[in-house]
Amino acid sequence: MRKAEVQMTLKKGAEEEAHGGAPPSPRIPLKRAKVSPDQVVPDPADSVYPTPTPPVFIRKMRNAAVGLGCDIRLKVAVAGDPQPCLYWYHNQNLLDMDNQEYGGLWIRDCKPSHAGLYTCIASNYLGEAKTSAVLAVLDLGEGLELQTPALYPHP
Repeated sequence: MRKAEVQMTLKKGAEEEAHGGAPPSPRIPLKRAKVSPDQVVPDPADSVYPTPTPPVFIRKMRNAAVGLGCDIRLKVAVAGDPQPCLYWYHNQNLLDMDNQEYGGLWIRDCKPSHAGLYTCIASNYLGEAKTSAVLAVLDLGEGLELQTPALYPHP
């Protein structure tokens, strides 16, 4: 751009500012004021804190069967506020939940003693919910060979 064009452009911009600026472009939306969340007055109807709720199972346990020596994970999904504590039982005996993740129970190297009724109880100060399922441990018999029928007879 030449020096004269730059001066005219600058002069035109200064005149527009003095007269209220150029009209907004129809293709470019107007800028919104930048407001941080701290500056907004919260509406009491739109509380940022969830309403406390008792536990509800969104996904309940299902009956399952697993092969001897295999691993299985019994899974649940639970909603509630505050987040419910989960307690797992096998045949009405409370299980140790060390090294387990929330919402699941891993049973490794299944043995016949792992078969039975599993129950998960979700609890918070507003109440509790319960889901149960039966686990069967099957001996699939190692060493069995799958026999396929002959497709073509031998001559």
